[in-house]
Amino acid sequence: MDENVTRLGQHSRLARPSATTDTPWLWASAPSADPQGIEAPDSPGGKWLWFLPVRALDAGWQQVRQAVEDGKLGPAAKVATLGNPFDGDPTRRPVIVYTADCNHEADVHRVLVALRSLGINDALAYKTDEATSLGEYGDRTSAYTSPAGTTKIVNRIPRYTAST
Repeated sequence: MDENVTRLGQHSRLARPSATTDTPWLWASAPSADPQGIEAPDSPGGKWLWFLPVRALDAGWQQVRQAVEDGKLGPAAKVATLGNPFDGDPTRRPVIVYTADCNHEADVHRVLVALRSLGINDALAYKTDEATSLGEYGDRTSAYTSPAGTTKIVNRIPRYTAST
């Protein structure tokens, strides 16, 4: 069975990322999502990245998880648990909200507006699945950013060079 399918259903909907240590990620998917297409090597997808303090992780995840399951965001979302060997700031964990196609700017923006309507007002970064598949992590790997509290999308030039 595809690893994504297994991951999407392995934990309770009520699992708390701040208390989960037996898996690196908790997943949620939209009713119409194709779990096998999420993070596929040839996926044109991308994702909004929201880095939360661990103390706010459970509440933030429950809010995003519910919106994804209600079909209000992208096809899926995941959150890093305390079992994730996250290399970034140890006091924060990412909540990742997927979009189906990073080239579909209207949908990328729609998901951003939906995140803002949930009250998520922190600065956000948008990264393509291509950048992830190339092993690009950290600063300057995002294609877009959105300043705190806005629905504005700022184009960035990623560190990687897209294949042609």
